[in-house]
Order: sequence, then structure tokens, then C-alpha cells
Amino acid sequence: MRWKNAGERTVYENRWFRVNLADVELPDGRRLDHYVIRLRPVAAATVVNEANEVLLLWRHRFITGTYGWELAAGVVEDREDCALAAAREMEEETGWRPGRLRHLLSVEPSNGLTDARHHIYWTDEAEYVGQPADAFESDRREWVPLKLVPDMVARGEVPAANMAAALLMLHHLRCGG
Repeated sequence: MRWKNAGERTVYENRWFRVNLADVELPDGRRLDHYVIRLRPVAAATVVNEANEVLLLWRHRFITGTYGWELAAGVVEDREDCALAAAREMEEETGWRPGRLRHLLSVEPSNGLTDARHHIYWTDEAEYVGQPADAFESDRREWVPLKLVPDMVARGEVPAANMAAALLMLHHLRCGG
């Protein structure tokens, strides 16, 4: 059953996102208005060290009023490569410059409302270059044992779905099933 987008008009836009009103045709021929949020891609990255610990940020999200563990992440600038954006964000938010990044996964965190696509990378080599330029992004940065990740996700300590998916995938790759 395929919904058809018969066209969109922008009702609001800024540097970060655009809100469109779509004219949608349902499979049975009925039409409805559907709001769509158009977002720029997001890139995220982390490093796993020799002790099988992952570098995470503990941060507050004012929109939901929650704290949780996250990977360094941010918007991909116009014409910027996703992996380079992930490396830039990791260094700015953690003070660690990643080595060669490997693509871990790409996810659509809310594809019923937005076209957001998050590209997540990881590396097993990084160099500490000093205090993060964007230290305001998190309360702290910590090395967390990957073996603890499934329980952290289960307890709700990783509330963002994209971050939970990435950390569980890293756990699977590095720790097995």
C-alpha cells in the first residue's frame, strides 16, 4: 500500500529544517494534508579503545527533559562528506580526533514525520588533542565498557533511538551476539 505525495508547499523554514504541508493521496484514493519536516543529514562518530570501551557523552536534552548517553553528532554542512562531518563533530565535542572512520549504520529515526537520516561511524584509533571546543554540548565524556551497553539501553540510559541502535550494533560487532 503506497501513499503518493502529490506535492508540497513550505509553511516554515530556517537554517536547520523546513516544515512542509504535503498533499497525500492514500491507496484508496482519499486525499489528506500531512506535515513533513525536512531535515539536513546528521553524522555521528565514536571510538572504541583497546579495552573495548566506547567514548560517550552524557548530556541533557531540554526538549524531552532527559539525560542520556550519546555519541558525538551534528548536522552535515552543505556539500560536506558525512564521514568528514562525523570526524569534525567527534573532535569538537570530545577532544578526540578519530583515525579512519568506518560506517556503522544509517538510520531514519522518525520516518513517519521527517526525512532525517543519521549516518553513524566508528573507529578503533583516535588521538586526544585537548579539551573539546564544544564542551557545552555535554556534562561529561567517559569511556564506557561496551559489555554494559545492552543493560544501559534496557534501563533507558540511551534514550535516543539512533544512539541505542548504534551502540547495540557496536556491542554486537565487538562483543559478539
